[in-house]
Amino acid sequence: MRVLQITAFSGWGCTGRIAMGIHNALVEQGHESAIAWGRTNTAPADVKTFQIGNRLDQQMHGLYTRITDKCGFGSKGVTKEFLKKIDEYDPDLVQLHILHGYYINLEVLFDYLKEKKIPVVWTFHDCWAFTGHCPYFDLVGCEKWKTGCHDCQQKAHHPTSWLMDNSRWNWKKKRELFTGVDNLTIVTPSKWLAGLVKESFLKDCRVEVINNGINTNDFKPTKGTFREDHGLENKKIVLGVSSTWCKSKGIDDFIELSKKLPNDYKVVLVGLSKEQLATLPKQILGIERTDSVHQLAEIYTTADVFVNPTYEDNYPTTNLEALACGTPVITYDTGGSVEATMESGHGAVVKQGDINGLMESIFKHNSDTREKHSLFQCDANLNYKEYVKLYENVLGLR
Repeated sequence: MRVLQITAFSGWGCTGRIAMGIHNALVEQGHESAIAWGRTNTAPADVKTFQIGNRLDQQMHGLYTRITDKCGFGSKGVTKEFLKKIDEYDPDLVQLHILHGYYINLEVLFDYLKEKKIPVVWTFHDCWAFTGHCPYFDLVGCEKWKTGCHDCQQKAHHPTSWLMDNSRWNWKKKRELFTGVDNLTIVTPSKWLAGLVKESFLKDCRVEVINNGINTNDFKPTKGTFREDHGLENKKIVLGVSSTWCKSKGIDDFIELSKKLPNDYKVVLVGLSKEQLATLPKQILGIERTDSVHQLAEIYTTADVFVNPTYEDNYPTTNLEALACGTPVITYDTGGSVEATMESGHGAVVKQGDINGLMESIFKHNSDTREKHSLFQCDANLNYKEYVKLYENVLGLR
């Protein structure tokens, strides 16, 4: 079996690590694998990779999107050149990841896939494939994606448009392109997103759920000196972790929460920018993003409770990391963020925006022991093997 993955990021970031994990699982089982990438590649040198386009084309595609609101419909020339590489590689199956990274043309790619009748597995890391513009719509409570997008409330959000609103055209064009693939299987990391797909114009497609996972060798109860280093020996630590902090990730809610918690509690936020650190209230200990997995596991383990007040999310790995390190998770009833908490039985789900509900759940569920054990495990390597099984099933090999 020869598989080609198409992704914005190879090796880098969450989706890039997933692509690499799938690649490794394929190779381990004796299959051929290659990764085509458009934005960033940090894969080892022994991984077969193809670059799609170049930085200048991405900038032009990004500018085109800013003006026209047609993300995914630039990059025609580089996509046509890329099709020659697909022909040369001659894959049995194509695995798609994020396509809204200003690096590939949807119409050129999908017309080719239909013509060649190549089986396609497409992992939805967000909702963008079936909306007219946005990756998520929960924050504004929009349901236009079900019947036809128009007058987008979020055109200023990624993928940003400065001028035009082409959400109606985008929705219709995506429906035309994506519904005509003979052998398309959609993978979602959460049951929540699978349910949305079944309400969209892709409702007739095969949909499979393969959860995101984590490296359970890295994320496990890990002792350290974080509490002592920051003078928190007599505090209960309420932890939040995000790669970026913004309104949709709940930073405003954390600030409000920090004002309500008793003095023996301390909010710790990891992943803040220097600008955000400068404006934090004194009730919050802010830490910049860390690339040290060991340090992050130590912080998760040290915390008494992990809080994820996200307003838009699929199946966040931060919840998995906290649970694997022995810390209960409290999250808003947002998307797939509730699933690991509910399945593990450790933590609570709170209505979006209910700060008092967060506080009550923190009092109830914070851990009172320093000797922790893993509360839930979602091993990424096992999930990557599920992809291989799916490919074999799609191709009639099992």
